[in-house]
Order: sequence, then structure tokens, then C-alpha cells
Amino acid sequence: MNMKTRVSTIEQFENIKVSTSEFLVIKHSLTCPVSTAAFDEYEKFVNDHADVPTFYLYVQEERDLSNYIAEKHEIKHESPQALFFKNGEVVWNASHWKITNRSLTEAIR
Repeated sequence: MNMKTRVSTIEQFENIKVSTSEFLVIKHSLTCPVSTAAFDEYEKFVNDHADVPTFYLYVQEERDLSNYIAEKHEIKHESPQALFFKNGEVVWNASHWKITNRSLTEAIR
């Protein structure tokens, strides 16, 4: 089963935090080549780790949510950006070229 779901509202995101103890969020820019490369790496990760719940958002379309996550968790917004949540808190994050299948795999260990 593919555990890749788009999240587009603050309410959806907060529900995920309450109902899912560990998950990954990817902030993806639809216009950035670096973000496209990072999203490709994310998709490889999803294919290799079907048991890990992952969520993604398009920063251009979900700007309110993207800003909310940055402010609420005190992590400077970047795009692309990967954030790993455990018990509602960000325990790992990376951006740009640091988002690879390998770095994502190491983050969840």
C-alpha cells in the first residue's frame, strides 16, 4: 500500500498529528527543479517504505498550511523541505539537495 497523501488544510494536518504517531511531510514547490528532484527521491522512499505514513503539500497552493507548520514548529520555511514528526513534534528536517531516499530512510530509524 502506498502511504503518500496530499494534505491541504491546517485542520487536516492537525488531525494527522493527533492520529499518527510518526509521519513524514514534504513541502514541494511545483516550479523548482531542485524540489522536483527532491520529490523524486521522496517517491523512491515511499516505494521502499510502504509502512511509513507520508504526506505532501504544494507550497504554491497550500501556502497557509506551509507557513502554519513553519511557525507552529519554529522551523524556517524552505522549499523543498522534509519534516519527520514523532508524537506531534518535528524530530528531523532537511531541505533542498539533502532530501534523498537515504536521508529520509535514516530519519525514520
